[in-house]
Amino acid sequence: MNTLLRLTWLLLLLCGSQVHAQTAQEADAQAAKALLEKALAYYHKQGDKALAAFSRQGEFIDQDRYVFVVDTQGVLLASGGPSSALIGRDVSEVLGPDLQASFKQALSVPEGQGIQQADYRWQNWNDGKVEHKHVFYQRVGQRILAVGYYLPRATPEQARALRNKAVDALMKDETATLKAINALQGGFLQDDLYVFVVDLDTHRYVAHGTNLRLVNTDFGKIKDPDGKPVGEPILKLMAEQDQGEYKYRWKNPVTGKVENKHAYLRKAGHFMVAVGYYSP
Repeated sequence: MNTLLRLTWLLLLLCGSQVHAQTAQEADAQAAKALLEKALAYYHKQGDKALAAFSRQGEFIDQDRYVFVVDTQGVLLASGGPSSALIGRDVSEVLGPDLQASFKQALSVPEGQGIQQADYRWQNWNDGKVEHKHVFYQRVGQRILAVGYYLPRATPEQARALRNKAVDALMKDETATLKAINALQGGFLQDDLYVFVVDLDTHRYVAHGTNLRLVNTDFGKIKDPDGKPVGEPILKLMAEQDQGEYKYRWKNPVTGKVENKHAYLRKAGHFMVAVGYYSP
């Protein structure tokens, strides 16, 4: 009876944490959309006079959510966030490829289409990290008003799912899967999640989702930025079991910073497949 009760509480805690994460993300989305609707109403009343208010610390800033405005030529006209330094500049030419694509999409939307959505990466001014952001925007005349919010980092569940996807693909078509991972195709690169594969017979990388320079190098000699062995203990672990987990410090390809990484490992024939998620 006690065992059943403990299991019940464990399931409730796990489900509760997932619901909390979903609820928090939904709350962020609702808050961002509400802030945009507020800004749209204000802009309809004030016109371009509203731009100054959007760029001040005040009612149009809600935690890390803020209003920004660009014209249909891509020039930033207002921002309540760190992008305020770019006001007056054509931001369509100075942003990264993913954000450029989002801007081009926004600029091409005709007026009267209502609130639209897009995803891109941007620096979170709370912690200085480059993170995944979801934005709501709407065109009003020659202006596009927008508000975004930061999405949570990849979860352990997403890391395990990507690892399992890679294992299944590798067992079906070894050559094509390794090629796809190294070519950053096939869905094996998802934000800060990526796959790497090691040949357990040779101890060498045969695929890596972000750093092709590691392919054909000796995984057993890999160390973290502080010089602590990573490859050797992982190989030892996988010599004794078919799957496992390992924690170490590694550079996050999205933030560009060395962070804690929790890797999920699994054998696929004579290969080891690994995917890890990052945490600050």
